[in-house]
Amino acid sequence: MKRPDLSCKKGAAAVELAFVAPVFLVLILGLMDIAQMLYVRAMLHGAIEETGRASTTEDADTDSLDSALQASVKPVAPDATFTLNRESYYDFTDVGRAEKFTDANSNGTCDKGETYIDENGNSQWDADIGVSGNGGADDIVVYTASVSYTPFFQFPFYTIGDGRFTVSAKTVRKNQPFTSQTSYSTTTGTCS
Repeated sequence: MKRPDLSCKKGAAAVELAFVAPVFLVLILGLMDIAQMLYVRAMLHGAIEETGRASTTEDADTDSLDSALQASVKPVAPDATFTLNRESYYDFTDVGRAEKFTDANSNGTCDKGETYIDENGNSQWDADIGVSGNGGADDIVVYTASVSYTPFFQFPFYTIGDGRFTVSAKTVRKNQPFTSQTSYSTTTGTCS
């Protein structure tokens, strides 16, 4: 009986390729997935800066500016869904501030029966004084955009939820002083 030749290397490359190829393919797809996410993020940040800057003028058409933002991101994320939001404030110090209220029990919450000043004029106490929309002259506008999209090359074995990625960007701008700025309301109300 003839002994097998252990020094024979025929077929070794095929076996090595069978082990390495799947790992290499997953690595390449993962890198392409990350590259697309970074590209979408860069496009969104550039678009929101440009849109935010253009929105500060008196005659700004925010609907067409929002459409232009979406059109600039769509080539790199064709199935993208967008969430766009503008909140306006009187001054930079008001961004994220709650409406003033009498905190009778000192718990930091506007409880039933406590009075508040309805500064944004919507007939209810708000933890954020911002008013939805582009505001008026000299107002501070916080413009936020979120994009949810399905990546071109989904990373195998790494799908979270529905497999879509979400990228967000935010910019803060002050509207141009094209007229006198409207001040806050001084109407009082009672928390419910």
